[in-house]
Amino acid sequence: MTPSDQALSLFTTGLKNAHAMEKQALSILKPQASRIESYPDMKARIEQHISETEQQIQRLETIFDQVDESHSGFKDMILSVGGAMAALSHAAAGDEVLKDTFANYAFEHYEIAAYKSLIQIGDRLALGDASALLRQTLDEEERMAQWIDEHIGLVTDQYLVLQKADQQAKR
Repeated sequence: MTPSDQALSLFTTGLKNAHAMEKQALSILKPQASRIESYPDMKARIEQHISETEQQIQRLETIFDQVDESHSGFKDMILSVGGAMAALSHAAAGDEVLKDTFANYAFEHYEIAAYKSLIQIGDRLALGDASALLRQTLDEEERMAQWIDEHIGLVTDQYLVLQKADQQAKR
């Protein structure tokens, strides 16, 4: 296997992982959006990111077509189930919204790292269209991570206020 073949193999494996990762993101974000009641800004931003994530999946599928590959249904299923279980475990917590916020922040940074790596490989392989599509996704993930970063304190304060008022603080 030539170095170019190895890089392409790594790239396609990374694409499959990214596709499954985005499916996992949907399985985490959709339940969150449906459950959030007391945090309208967060609900709106999560719903926006769900839409972005669906577009990201379409972009990945475009790249799969460009490199004559397809996603891994098995990886998609396993990570989606894992994401659903994570969402369910947070729902049982008294501080669900805080746990969701922390987990979303970490997940966004994982996605950012994955896309930076894919872009680097795509650039080395001179896959211009692929890299451009991946950069668009990276920008969205960075904006979401930045939004969460800017709102962790606000969500925490709102949680404390709602908890003190004995209202629905957890979601």
